[in-house]
Amino acid sequence: MTTVLVLVESVNEYLPILESSGFRLIRAPTPALRAEAIAAHGQEINAILTRGPLGFFAEEMDALPNLKIICVSGAGYENVDLPAAEARGITVTNGAGVNAPTVADHTMALLLAIVRDIPQADASVRRSEWRKRTCPSFGGKRLGIIGLGAVGLAIARRAEAFGMSIQYHNRRARNDVDYLWYATALELAASSDFLIIATPGGNGTRHLVDARVLEALGPQGYLVNIARASVVDTEALVAALQHNQIAGAALDVFDDEPQVPDVFKTLDNVVLTPHVGGLSPEASEDMVLMVNKNLLAFFSGQPVLTPVHA
Repeated sequence: MTTVLVLVESVNEYLPILESSGFRLIRAPTPALRAEAIAAHGQEINAILTRGPLGFFAEEMDALPNLKIICVSGAGYENVDLPAAEARGITVTNGAGVNAPTVADHTMALLLAIVRDIPQADASVRRSEWRKRTCPSFGGKRLGIIGLGAVGLAIARRAEAFGMSIQYHNRRARNDVDYLWYATALELAASSDFLIIATPGGNGTRHLVDARVLEALGPQGYLVNIARASVVDTEALVAALQHNQIAGAALDVFDDEPQVPDVFKTLDNVVLTPHVGGLSPEASEDMVLMVNKNLLAFFSGQPVLTPVHA
């Protein structure tokens, strides 16, 4: 029987999908349980189910001599040691695109909340105050998306319904969309009213949004990050918010989750959510279904559906 070590903490309701396919599951949703399971069941574990931020590391792979495949539930896989996996011949897959609609919905909710002052207005009414701010509308605004993958594209489609013009930055222009492409994040920010970060994390995008990009976004510009905190220079973002160099930011991701810098909690031009952008019953079920398909394909000798390469 194939044994899967499950590190993901948010898909328990749908894990019977894997069990119904004949997989034996070892649930280890905390660091302590993870270490304990690896130590106790090292010879038995054949597969890993993890998330990008949870990752899986070389020393853990070394403790599992029969590990064959690592399945990442979402699109991001930044903390999976891909070179170590490749050296061991371990296949890595991800859940590219499966939660894109949910993340896109949350992105639009965050953008509406920060631009239209929803949390602060709500709080003022609850205090029997009457905070009335004149806030921008969405029609005619320029939406810049850093990372036009499955999530970025889903965001773009929703933004079009609000009458916004769409532009984006990827390493290369896409030939299947009519949106305006910018070669750098700096150029994109300078030409955007709202800047959305939807690019993967990792060394290739670390601090892609720095002080210069935030300065280019400008005092009327808004930033939304539903990707990875590492893409933004947090110190530069805090300074930009404190000095009104940008109008506001909405963040679903942070450098040291679940720890959130206290300074963010003191600012009234920030909206914060606890990395829930990809969570919905639909997304959770689809993620587990994709993992199930990849595991079934792999252990029957077929190509996996969503391979990840170093």
